[in-house]
Amino acid sequence: MDRIHQMQVLVAVAEERGFSSAARRLGLSGPAITRAVASLEEDLNVQLFKRTTRQVRITEAGARYLEDVKRILSDITEAEETISGTTAAPRGHLVVTAPTMFGRLHVMPGIATFLKKFPEMTVDALFLDRIVDMLEEGVDVGVRIGRLPDSSIRARKVGEVRTVLVASPDYLMARGTPRSPQDLAKHALIAARTGNFSPAWGFSAENREISLKVKPKLTATSHDAVIEAAANGLGITRALSYQVAPAVAEGRLMIVLGEWEQAPIPVHIIHREDRSAPVKVRAFIDCLCGHLEADLV
Repeated sequence: MDRIHQMQVLVAVAEERGFSSAARRLGLSGPAITRAVASLEEDLNVQLFKRTTRQVRITEAGARYLEDVKRILSDITEAEETISGTTAAPRGHLVVTAPTMFGRLHVMPGIATFLKKFPEMTVDALFLDRIVDMLEEGVDVGVRIGRLPDSSIRARKVGEVRTVLVASPDYLMARGTPRSPQDLAKHALIAARTGNFSPAWGFSAENREISLKVKPKLTATSHDAVIEAAANGLGITRALSYQVAPAVAEGRLMIVLGEWEQAPIPVHIIHREDRSAPVKVRAFIDCLCGHLEADLV
C-alpha cells in the first residue's frame, strides 16, 4: 500500500480522533481507513492507536511516529509548492484555535475572508477557553492571548488587549464609582469562572502592584454571561478590553479604575515550529493578521 497514503490516513485519524471522522475528512470509506492503519501497523510492527468502543487514542510510539510523519508530509507539500510556483493557490485543510469569544468576534471574520478567497480550503475552528496542545490536537494555527513561554512554536504579534473593570451607568449612579481597588469591597462583583479563573484581581499604579482577593456576588461559566449581567446593572465585572468593546461603545458599560490597569497583554498568531510553513498556513496567517491588526488598535 502507498506509504504516503498511509501517512495521510494516520494524520487524519490522529487529528480527528476517530476512523469515521477521518474517513469523512479524506473522502474515503471507513473500511479503507481501517485497512490503511492496519497495514501501516503491520509494516511497522507497532501499535499506533488504542481503540475502544468510545474513542481512538494514539499510542506513545504512534505519537513519536506522527511527529516525523507530519514533518515528512510538510516537506512533500513544500516541494510540490516549490515546483508548481509560489503563486499556487492554497488548498487542503487547516485546524485553527482561539479563545471562545475572541474567536467568535475576531477570528471567524478572518476565516470567512480566507475561505472566500481560497475555495479549495477547508477549516476546523476550535474556539476553546483553555490552552490547546497544538501538536497533540493537530492544530495548525492558533491565537494566543498572553505572554508566550519558550516552546516549539513561532509567533507573530498582532496587537494587545487590556484587563478592564466595567459596570453599567445605572449601577454606578446608584452605588457610586470606585476610586481605588479597596473601594471594591463596597460593591457587588461579578466574575467569570473560566479556565483562568482566579479569586484575586490584580491592579497596578505608580509602580505598585496590588492583588485583591474578591468575593463575587455572582459567578458564571462564560464571559458573555458576566458581561451581560454587568450591563443589566448587577455589579462590576473584570474582562478583557475586546470582550466589552461593543457594550462600551454602545454606552451599556463604562470602564472604571482605568488608572489602575495592569500592563497590556500581547496577542499572537502562533503556529508549530517547522522549517518552512506550508503555503496554506502562510496565506491564512497573512489573512488573519490583516483582520486582527485592524481590530486591535
